[in-house]
Amino acid sequence: MATLLPRYDSLISYEWNYNHAPEPVQIDVPEISAEWSFCGLKTNSPLGVPAGPLLNGNWVLYYASLGFDVLTYKTVRSIPRECFPLPNLQPVTMKRLTGKEKEVQVAESMQGSWAVSFGMPSKSPEVWRNDLERTRKKLNSEKLLSVSVVGTVKPDWSLEDLANDYARCALWAVDSGADAIECNFSCPNVSTSDGQLYQQAEQAAFVSSTVREKIGSIPLVIKIGHVTEQLAAEELLVALNDHVDGIALTNSVACRVRDADASLLFNGEPRGICGKATLEASLQQLDMFHETVERKKLNLKLIGVGGASSAEDVNRYLNAGAESVHIATAAMQNPLTAVQIRETWNTKAD
Repeated sequence: MATLLPRYDSLISYEWNYNHAPEPVQIDVPEISAEWSFCGLKTNSPLGVPAGPLLNGNWVLYYASLGFDVLTYKTVRSIPRECFPLPNLQPVTMKRLTGKEKEVQVAESMQGSWAVSFGMPSKSPEVWRNDLERTRKKLNSEKLLSVSVVGTVKPDWSLEDLANDYARCALWAVDSGADAIECNFSCPNVSTSDGQLYQQAEQAAFVSSTVREKIGSIPLVIKIGHVTEQLAAEELLVALNDHVDGIALTNSVACRVRDADASLLFNGEPRGICGKATLEASLQQLDMFHETVERKKLNLKLIGVGGASSAEDVNRYLNAGAESVHIATAAMQNPLTAVQIRETWNTKAD
């Protein structure tokens, strides 16, 4: 049945996929008998979808019908922004990334991982706010709607200006029905500070505190990129601890992409590699962050992201300290991923 279900078409534009979201499906989604939570909110499973695949409310409702319980609406801005040109999802050959690689090679077909090049596009606030309100009303009350937001850098802006823009988007999302907010502090596809905040602990803390002041007690998650150094992890977590509820890791592992003719794609700029190749690096980072949270007695939940595609992968994340596990690439390739994970859990429980 998986081959019959619609999915994001990587050969067609982002705009086409935005306008051709599938309808929710009527399928049997196995229940799992356990208590789960997401940053203090009750949820029916630890299975979620990060912002990438959920372009709008219709995509949210589609994946909600497929057994995912925490749905993260794709990153929105205070101004509209167009998507980068095709290719937005370029398959690559790399089997396992460590973060030390300089380049990856393109693949003729999908082998489990791809280079992602969207550039954090966004509709205008009027469009996405109305869409969020409609989505929250249609979404089952037991499903959680998280909204990813990002500030939009302007040449003459200070850090305070950027923080206020993050906070503005976050408040609009809350007013439109968001159950939680995710601030995207990591995007390898942009070179401005909106994509690099996770590398600057003090700046990340300032922006987070500004957002927190605006949204009150609504759960606040910070999405970060690949961190390999213990000291950097500790500085970031300690700085964020007083302001946020959770950390989503890992966004992706950044590399340049070379095609079959030995030319660099994307003007030679790095792109985030997502999918199976990032699983081990993401698990290692999660393990390091969890150890730091425990040792420093921090009040932070960890959301595992990166390369999970099976019940075994999700279990590894949960055992490493993740409260929730969010799946993008595998779910885009196989919309039945969450259903199959649930079936495996129930089979083993029997």
